[in-house]
Amino acid sequence: MARSVYVTGIDRGDGRQAVELGVMELLTRQVDRVGVFRPLVHAHAGAPAGRRAGGEPGSDHVVELLRGRYRIDLPSSELYGLSYEEAAALQAAQGQDELVSTLVDRFRALERRCQAVLVLGTDFADTNIPDELAFNARLANEFGAAVLPVVGGHAEDPEAVIAEVRNAHRAFTDLGCETLAMIANRVAPGAKQRIQRKLTEKLPIPAYVIPEEPALAAPTVAQLVETTGAEVLLGDAAGLARDVRGFVFGGAMLPTFLDALTEGALVVTPGDRADLVIGSLAAHAAGAPPIAGVLLTLGQHPGPNVMTLAARLAPGTPVAVVPEGSWPTAATLTHLEGKLTAASPRKAEIALGLFELHVDTAELTNLIEVGRSERVTPMMFEHELLERARASRRHVVLPEGTEERVLRAAEILLRRNICDLTLLGEADAVRRKAAGLGIDLPQEQPGGDRAQVRIVDPTTSPLRRQFAELYARLRAHKGMTVELALDVVTDVSYFGTLMVQEGIADGMVSGAVHSTAATIRPAFEVIKTSPGAAIVSSVFFMCLADKVLVYGDCAVNPDPDAQQLADIAIQSAATAAQFGVEPRVAMLSYSTGTSGSGADVDKVRKATELVRELRPDILVEGPIQYDAAVDAHVAATKLPGSAVAGRATVLIFPDLNTGNNTYKAVQRSAGAVAVGPVLQGLRKPVNDLSRGALVQDIVNTVAITAIQAQDDKESQA
Repeated sequence: MARSVYVTGIDRGDGRQAVELGVMELLTRQVDRVGVFRPLVHAHAGAPAGRRAGGEPGSDHVVELLRGRYRIDLPSSELYGLSYEEAAALQAAQGQDELVSTLVDRFRALERRCQAVLVLGTDFADTNIPDELAFNARLANEFGAAVLPVVGGHAEDPEAVIAEVRNAHRAFTDLGCETLAMIANRVAPGAKQRIQRKLTEKLPIPAYVIPEEPALAAPTVAQLVETTGAEVLLGDAAGLARDVRGFVFGGAMLPTFLDALTEGALVVTPGDRADLVIGSLAAHAAGAPPIAGVLLTLGQHPGPNVMTLAARLAPGTPVAVVPEGSWPTAATLTHLEGKLTAASPRKAEIALGLFELHVDTAELTNLIEVGRSERVTPMMFEHELLERARASRRHVVLPEGTEERVLRAAEILLRRNICDLTLLGEADAVRRKAAGLGIDLPQEQPGGDRAQVRIVDPTTSPLRRQFAELYARLRAHKGMTVELALDVVTDVSYFGTLMVQEGIADGMVSGAVHSTAATIRPAFEVIKTSPGAAIVSSVFFMCLADKVLVYGDCAVNPDPDAQQLADIAIQSAATAAQFGVEPRVAMLSYSTGTSGSGADVDKVRKATELVRELRPDILVEGPIQYDAAVDAHVAATKLPGSAVAGRATVLIFPDLNTGNNTYKAVQRSAGAVAVGPVLQGLRKPVNDLSRGALVQDIVNTVAITAIQAQDDKESQA
């Protein structure tokens, strides 16, 4: 039977969606078949009796967020019980017992298909359920689910929050619930420590206190557009995803108005005030300050010349228009709060970062008691990377500080507390780019629990002279002088590499816009190979549906000889073990065992012999064909009795042409997630990105680099 967790509140406004997201993250780290169930859901507007046209209950934005983010491959209809309208009608006609029985039946149908289920309690918003807390408690008991209550602390006195949490714990305990822990959410940051201390003293179970996060409460421009029914005149998806952190209502003359602008504000002004529209967009373009967008009132559209200038001043910045005046528009906007939806992935990352920073996730995972799956899915592997990187935070430098994908990855890494970062580039340019994308890069604050970011311009950094002198010494045999080196080290790849060499950063990740050569050449010149490594090589972690394989070398060495191939195999086995993959090495060729001959096969055979000679502790087989390496039935025919054949986890290709094409073929044809390339053989970690890397690829590669840096520091200790 699946282990289920029932997250519920005691009133509205508790922000429990962040907790629901965090618990789902914990569950998906342990098992691969996780379900989500919303017993009662609000109907879609206009759908009769709470049903969509297909006869299913209305959908819920949190369920759909979890379903998409965690790849829940189940029909949407199975994730919901009944609409509130149906529940009310059923209870009125046949009583609450029949209602609960119906919901239990629907829950059990989902539970049978899952290893764990997250249940989302009622939302206390226009539900018409008498004693809603007791109703949630009864459902949790009937489902056999452990309860995780969330108490909202927004705008509450600390003593009131403490009392409400204790009362909620007593209520759920008295109703017979297995209560895992208590969570006080959205409390005033300054009151967190006091509330935490008091709850730890007063409660017999763990209590976690999560402070208010303004970025979660802030609505996006897209949400405001949807709520007001505004017509979007300008703006792209990134602009519409910006958080609205305040409002500035335009009525003053331009000089006074500009002084009132604040970062992240939405400018609300009549559509005929072209001076305020252009002035606010010009201020945004200059970064003084970056705004969320402009909302025009009274249904007035600026003229075409104004709109053309607006589009050129601040491309992507939203400009929208509503028919109402400023007063009714203000009344609509004032009470809006942000919400987690599938359309707001940034908010999901913010919520997860907040949850992971303030909740003891290891303790809560143990309380949930979900047995870890033997299968390793791509999502589980990615979760493990982030968790390991977070466990001992390192500092990674990202040279491509103005690249959009790098900035988006940086925000995730910082919000999730994965590592500290340095972004290279001109500071104003980096922050303007981030603001234009709606990305919030926190200011550097020494100390504290949160991951930190700093922005360094190589051309003006005090480190430039120091790095030039170091580089000149290292390359003196090539005729390098300090004067020449002063120019060389302004190249972001060289500057970042020298930061790693000098221990100012623990690792570097680049290549989103730079070539592989531009990324790794400085590492060859400055960091050089580690003791015992003959060459620098690479691996990809190939995350298949149920396991992770390691492919090497698919990115660096075009045609390694037997000695180099053996070195690649030994390095790859070590990398596999470092990331939790038990190394069983297959030296790939176009023939298996003694069935073939020729120079290519002989190279692989010799390399296999060298691995056995140099590292007799490594399980290795070769030459061997790919099918015999990974398929037990083929292996039984071609190499019976082999400890590797049919069970290989590390696959070493004879040349770059074969390796690169194979990893791409498997990635595209089998739907595998390819994580890498991960460089190995350097004294300190530097990793290269594909120029087509997605944001998640960059996040994964930075996490890998941080883990490599952890192991380097441990080996030096």
